[in-house]
Amino acid sequence: MIPVDVDPFRDSALPELDAVRSGEELDWEVIAEYLRQKLPPEIDTSGSFRVLQFPNGSANLTYMIAFGSHELVFRRPPFGSLAPGAHDMRREYKVLSRLWQHFALAPRAYVFCDDHAVAGADFLVMKRCRGEVVRGVIPSTMRRHADVGQRIGFALVDAMARFHRVEPGGSRLDDLGRPEGFVMRQLQGWKKRWDLVADAQYTSSMTDIFDELVATMPSPQRVSLVHNDLKLDNCMFDPDDPDRVVAIFDWDMTTLGDPLIDLGTLLNYWPDPKDDSSIVGLAHAGMERMGLASRREVIARYGELSGMDVSHADWYAAFARWKTATVVQQLHHRWAVGDSTDERMATVAEGIGGLIGGAEMFLTADKSG
Repeated sequence: MIPVDVDPFRDSALPELDAVRSGEELDWEVIAEYLRQKLPPEIDTSGSFRVLQFPNGSANLTYMIAFGSHELVFRRPPFGSLAPGAHDMRREYKVLSRLWQHFALAPRAYVFCDDHAVAGADFLVMKRCRGEVVRGVIPSTMRRHADVGQRIGFALVDAMARFHRVEPGGSRLDDLGRPEGFVMRQLQGWKKRWDLVADAQYTSSMTDIFDELVATMPSPQRVSLVHNDLKLDNCMFDPDDPDRVVAIFDWDMTTLGDPLIDLGTLLNYWPDPKDDSSIVGLAHAGMERMGLASRREVIARYGELSGMDVSHADWYAAFARWKTATVVQQLHHRWAVGDSTDERMATVAEGIGGLIGGAEMFLTADKSG
């Protein structure tokens, strides 16, 4: 048997990677043997197996695995109890095993496994892409470019508009969801998720925002594929060309519905010079100094590229920020009950008050037009 080498050191050539976090180890020997049987023949699995972790995500567990020099990405849900419908590896595999042929920014998925004897949960293995992930600082490889912050921001908006033009039927994803009533189901589903993990000090505000979102919900304009978690650090950029997105990640919530849900998600994570510091969202610290376009410029550019009416973009941003408050409470709850060992989750709920304030801000902006 070829030995498994779980690399305990950060690889200096791979800045997005680190040693596997304590408590998030898997039986890599079993996984390696399984993948040698299941990966397509064009992937050489004869080399020694090694593992590192992508440490910056906060939900699904994502690892870089390699057979010799051939690198892949392994994804599975976090440990412990999961919210209904969350962390759907089967859905992500379905999307990525088909979409890559029609949308080049979707990495190809190679293997899906629902035998929990292998890794303790459903998992998938997909293509490893290369590029820069941008969080709160422009990477050193990209600082030589003029107007780099604005350019990467607009590149993401352009990629989102292209994604929303993909025909679901042509990519064999027209059975991915029920677009009729999609937004209302999203509202009701996330309200149920909040109720499962609610913090009493925020419940009144969260319920008031939910009621206002229901009362003012815009009518959908068209149906498209919806990623459901589009944000800057779910993308990878070409360091030699800041106008080009290399790949988009985290497809486990992809469905059919109103594409403006993705615009709202992007706006939720997008800092703006006019923001009150007390109601900021979960944008990475430093993003406000990267030279990104304003939210109004993002909305205008998406409207121009998509041909859609974006006059209620703030409603979608309000929904996204309210939903994010629920996600944050879920993450903290998992840590509080011992399902997560990620110490970042111990204090993450401290931001919920600001998220609630941000959702209220967006709703006010939507009313004022």
